[in-house]
Amino acid sequence: MSHSDSTPPSDEPLSSRLAAARWVLIAGFAGLAAAVMADGVHVAVALVIAGLLLVGAALPGRRRPVAAALARFAGDNRLSAPAPIENRLAALVQALPEAAMLLDPRGTVLVANQQAARTVASVRVGDPVSFAVRVPEVLEAVRSASADGESRRVEFVERVPIDRWLQADVVPIRFGAGERRQPDATLLTFRDLTQQRRVEQMRVDFIANASHELRTPLASLSGFIETLQGPARNDTAARERFLKIMSEQARRMSRLIDDLLSLSRIEMSAHVRPEAEIDLVAVIAHVRETLGPLARERGVNVQFAQPPAAVMVRGDRDELIRVFENLVENALKYGGTGERVDIALTRDGAEVVASVRDFGPGIAPEHLPRLTERFYRVDTAHSREQGGTGLGLAIVKHIVARHRGRLVIESRPGEGATFAVRLRGRFVDAPQSGVSSAA
Repeated sequence: MSHSDSTPPSDEPLSSRLAAARWVLIAGFAGLAAAVMADGVHVAVALVIAGLLLVGAALPGRRRPVAAALARFAGDNRLSAPAPIENRLAALVQALPEAAMLLDPRGTVLVANQQAARTVASVRVGDPVSFAVRVPEVLEAVRSASADGESRRVEFVERVPIDRWLQADVVPIRFGAGERRQPDATLLTFRDLTQQRRVEQMRVDFIANASHELRTPLASLSGFIETLQGPARNDTAARERFLKIMSEQARRMSRLIDDLLSLSRIEMSAHVRPEAEIDLVAVIAHVRETLGPLARERGVNVQFAQPPAAVMVRGDRDELIRVFENLVENALKYGGTGERVDIALTRDGAEVVASVRDFGPGIAPEHLPRLTERFYRVDTAHSREQGGTGLGLAIVKHIVARHRGRLVIESRPGEGATFAVRLRGRFVDAPQSGVSSAA
């Protein structure tokens, strides 16, 4: 048995069908009445015609599947039950593991699953797909697929609020036989390629950065090893001095590799915003305590204007600890000549501002825009003397971006520098002045 292009008859109630045909019935009966009064039609014949009109109006009509779906999603209450095929399609779209929408030939959203709502936050059933998807290439693919019935695939990048790579598949659907006719609906699915693209970029960046930054310490190690095997073979003092330098270079390479791996992991998950509730007061207090020995060694007094209660933000605790460890450690190493570092938590509208200020020599204006670039150093020699890898602020920038926040750097030569992290959050209680310090 061949499949028909039509759908089963509608199961609307008799009263609904008669109501829908009321104007046809009124016109028919009026015409018959006029004909009877004019003696143009016999009364018996008129009764037969009237009966046929009533039977015809009472017979169930037929709806095409997409027409029934449109009526149902638009709130047409005359459909007492959806057509079975529409039930199956809606359930299938909802069960798909990827973000999916079912569109009618005009591009109206008939069904959108939960994954679609997470991927395209503004999608709403009954709206044109262009209200939710504002990518010209995807909309053109939907229009073309609906016109010629050919599937299409589009890859695109979203830059706001953060870089995200997506693949859209546009698949036309026909409910019956006949390959040449216009599709009855279009299935639009989205696949997130962000992690795949970030892994590819991470591999390329890691090779480039590692080969560049590891070349210097490796050359140093090779030179000292050759010296110890040759001229300094029996020189005890030189051997001790060279071994100390070699140990420092090896530790530098280890730190560099650790920072590169950390940066790669952060970049790979940059499109996923952390959702846990974290107390910034506890995070900063932990960092201050951890870096206390370094502060005492350098003779720097670290002050923290600590609010009396929690300051809550959504984030990853370990990553936020890494942010403030890097900022406070930089202040101790490069601004320690001011013998003081201030940490503060303040509120600015819906944002929490966590700032780290040093009173050292400051930073020249031309360096400020480039401070968060990988391996950028204001003073390369001094940075390497301090054990820096050139990746600390790059790590800070990427973590803050993952938390949908901002890093603001302000500095003037001779007046120190302030690094402020701005995140959406809330003060549990109003902050009060209270200063604790660690020397």
